[in-house]
Amino acid sequence: MPNRKTPSDLPFLDQTSRRDFLKMAGGAALTLVIASVVSSPVSVSAASETASKAAGKRSLAASSAVAEVPIIWIQAGSCSGCSVSFLNTLNPKVQNIVLDELVPGVHVTLQFHQTLMAGQGDIAMEAMYRAEDLYKGKFILVVEGSFSTKDDGIYCRLGEKDGQEVTALEHLLRLSSKAMAVVAIGACATFGGIPAAKPNPTGCKGVREILRENDINTPVINTPGCPVHPDWVVGTLAMALVEGLDKIEVDEFARPKRFYGTLIHDNCPRRKYYDVGQFATKLSDPYCLYALGCKGPMTHADCPTRLWNSGTNWCIGCNSPCIGCTDPSYPDGTSPIYEKFSNANDVVTYVGLGLGGAAVAGILLHAAGSAAAGRFSGEEKKGGKK
Repeated sequence: MPNRKTPSDLPFLDQTSRRDFLKMAGGAALTLVIASVVSSPVSVSAASETASKAAGKRSLAASSAVAEVPIIWIQAGSCSGCSVSFLNTLNPKVQNIVLDELVPGVHVTLQFHQTLMAGQGDIAMEAMYRAEDLYKGKFILVVEGSFSTKDDGIYCRLGEKDGQEVTALEHLLRLSSKAMAVVAIGACATFGGIPAAKPNPTGCKGVREILRENDINTPVINTPGCPVHPDWVVGTLAMALVEGLDKIEVDEFARPKRFYGTLIHDNCPRRKYYDVGQFATKLSDPYCLYALGCKGPMTHADCPTRLWNSGTNWCIGCNSPCIGCTDPSYPDGTSPIYEKFSNANDVVTYVGLGLGGAAVAGILLHAAGSAAAGRFSGEEKKGGKK
């Protein structure tokens, strides 16, 4: 029998309290969970290796202080749907994110969130003002909702300062200039979303556009969606803490490629029906929904593989066309929701509203192939039959 090491043979255990050991084990477990959240290019073995290294670091420095990363979360023109989606995160649960170490050795502290915090009125606003000064240059600003810019943003206000109402736009400009990074979550905060749809009487815009117009160079990461998937938020924050902001690979619209690097169409389980020209004519049909307006061929997100509601289902799995809610042109450029893009003019309109060149090329390629197959000429196969 080979010699087996007993706990007394492991020197670091002599210097580790029960509490520290539990924290070490919990940190390693949470690292595995975080790895699963960003699991698109992360293998199980890589996650295990990360957890092992994290556990080792904690064991050798169990008494070291935990780094605190403050978060100030503000909401402007929104329905609070992205906050609701965030609260529905399962692995890790929201209470673990707020109370435990998000990654080993790092704890995020939610300093302000007008919907979740118990305090209201002046007490709540003072918490934000105090945090932005105390943690200047060290906090992450999470932004939900679009921002009214017309008439100096008076159509969306958030709290008061010295008895005077303060616009959400003013908060955004002030806080973003003090933050170490800005994470815009949801379609509204990233690209304007529904509040910025035509005719947009209040001049709503997304965060990145506003900061550029005001020469604020704080890094911005966009996590669009209507609502945003909780994994996209938690995963982005975790990657920022583990890898660093500059290591997060983003596309031309500042979306993390880890979550927005592939077309929905490429991983859709109904893609096989598209390729053979079998299109649904009503929402209950099990075939490709492209003819009913599905925007999967031009929308980037990992919805088909990640699924929603803790892996239960997703839009197309519920017989609904993809509405393109992660695209910069949503909702104007993806409307009408239940009509397909059938010609180059539709594509040109979509391009004018912000669609990337690679996606446009894909649409044109699909359109050309479909036309050649007679799919746009009234000869579509319906219900699997001509």
